[in-house]
Amino acid sequence: MAAPVIATGLTLLVGSLLFAVLGYDPLATLQAFFIAPLNSLNGLSEWLLKASPLILIACGLAVGFRANVWNIGAEGQLIIGAIAACGVGLFYPDPDSILLLPLMFFAGAIAGMAWAAIPAFLRARMNTNEILVTLMLTYIATLLLSWLVHGPWRDPAGFNYPQTALLSAAAMFEPFDYAYRLNASVFITVVAVFLMWLFTDRSFLGYKMSVSGAAPLAARYAGFRESAAVWTGLLAGGAAAGIAGMAEVSGPLGQLSPQISPGYGFAAIIVAFIGRLNAFGIVLGGLLMSLLFLGGEAVQMNLGLSAALTRIFQGILLFFLLAADFFIFYRLRRIPEHA
Repeated sequence: MAAPVIATGLTLLVGSLLFAVLGYDPLATLQAFFIAPLNSLNGLSEWLLKASPLILIACGLAVGFRANVWNIGAEGQLIIGAIAACGVGLFYPDPDSILLLPLMFFAGAIAGMAWAAIPAFLRARMNTNEILVTLMLTYIATLLLSWLVHGPWRDPAGFNYPQTALLSAAAMFEPFDYAYRLNASVFITVVAVFLMWLFTDRSFLGYKMSVSGAAPLAARYAGFRESAAVWTGLLAGGAAAGIAGMAEVSGPLGQLSPQISPGYGFAAIIVAFIGRLNAFGIVLGGLLMSLLFLGGEAVQMNLGLSAALTRIFQGILLFFLLAADFFIFYRLRRIPEHA
């Protein structure tokens, strides 16, 4: 459990050196990156708003990761979920119906699962590599989104911007306070965390998933089917990502655009491993990763630093986390040379 703490500390140390090399005061920059964004109610609201999709997606991914089912395409599944949910919101016959938001929820979940079912089928039936398939499908989803917002779904009154029309009020989550963007979609994440804990720690199917990941030969001997773990892991990740896409469309954005996600699907992979594939650890990891997004925006506006700084911190954090795991699970020793 100390590995994420060690990795975070080393990330801050390397980040300080990076700021010093760039000619900035390391302490002042770290303060602007990690503390200043949380000094106001708006900052706290944005922090929780950005943490919500990260935690939600990471919970779904962790189900598969526990069984060594590597879904790297949550970003594409998020986009497909957002497309499906927005399509329901735009074209449902009654835009003021109370059924609209639940229908969008189910559309996002089913679309994300359907997109994840493609690599699940290919892995279970043809033994393809789900890492490559899920990743390549992300590019297809991104191009599909671009085609829709530049073409048939583009808002004719949107001054030629690549975006859809705004959704109706019935298709939007109610904000807690209209002065801030935080809205009721965070309750979906709360429920997802509880369901993940219930599945992974209190269900027999979750136990089978963990055994399949930790000891594949023992799982096979016990009669646990690998294909069941593949389908369960990928569909859980796809559903979570699709719902997260729906929450973005129906929450802070209110429409579909090419910037539907700043990379939540990829960042959630890091969140899952920071949280050690544990539901409550993922909550802490999501809050940390959300702060990286928020701090990156803050230093970009206040100090003029590049927007790529957020991804640099994410990469450094993942590197040190993997390095810490390496030294936890492996022991280095010198083998003496024989005469």
